[in-house]
Amino acid sequence: MGDVAKDLAAGTAGGAAQLICGHPFDTIKVKLQSQPAPLSGQLPKYSGAMDAVRQTLASEGSRGLYKGMGAPLATVAALNAVLFSVRGQLESFFRPYPGASLEVKQQVVCGAGAGAAVSLLACPTELIKCRLQAQSALAASSSVGVAVKYGGPMDVAKHVVQSNGVKGLFKGLAPTMAREVPGNAVVFGVYEMIKQHFAGGRDTSNLGREVLILAGGVSGAAFWLAVYPTDVIKSVIQVDDFKNPKFSGSIDAFRKIMASEGVKGLYKGFGPAIVRSAPANAACFLVYEITRSSFG
Repeated sequence: MGDVAKDLAAGTAGGAAQLICGHPFDTIKVKLQSQPAPLSGQLPKYSGAMDAVRQTLASEGSRGLYKGMGAPLATVAALNAVLFSVRGQLESFFRPYPGASLEVKQQVVCGAGAGAAVSLLACPTELIKCRLQAQSALAASSSVGVAVKYGGPMDVAKHVVQSNGVKGLFKGLAPTMAREVPGNAVVFGVYEMIKQHFAGGRDTSNLGREVLILAGGVSGAAFWLAVYPTDVIKSVIQVDDFKNPKFSGSIDAFRKIMASEGVKGLYKGFGPAIVRSAPANAACFLVYEITRSSFG
């Protein structure tokens, strides 16, 4: 079994584990990120993460927490094929001989390259997911086109393509790439740094599962600490109305969020994202490592 095939299989398994563990937190994050700023004297739709959970469960049931999961689950194989196979090929480029361990800074470069490649697949997936997750939060705003009730991921894709062409699925590509490149550089760099710390050197092949869980959880938290404001900008652009957009681009979104909400507006939903990151990324890396090592 070739290295690319091994990375594909292991990455797919890890990505599925990450989705199952983390999607409810991601749903709450997107709801908080994309809710319209309240008018003067009015309260926001959600007062915080727990209020968003309560309202979601009351109006949509537990299934509401998994809304939008179909798109990333359906494409998890492709996304992780790109992410882990590109990372694997970049690792091979840096290795002086097969099986050689890499320095942390080399893993940072590999993660950045993999992030750039995966952005092209992540953007349409994220757009579909975000528009499904945010539609209930935006339904009260008549100025936002997402108020339409989508029947599912394919219905979102159909609406977007019919009204805006295939290019509509790539709305938010710039902030997606601005998130994925530095974010994955941080993830793989921090993950390798923690493993090498506990291993006492570059050979990390004998580490126990508890270290892999710790390294995966911490690296996931580091991702959000590094790129969270970019993720907020990506979300508001992707749920924005195509015909009458509030934002002309990433810079305009940044300026308007800062003007209306200040710095805290760039961190809406940060709590659920951080809470999600530890179990979701720990599950992803643990399952990836176990699956990958099982192939020899």
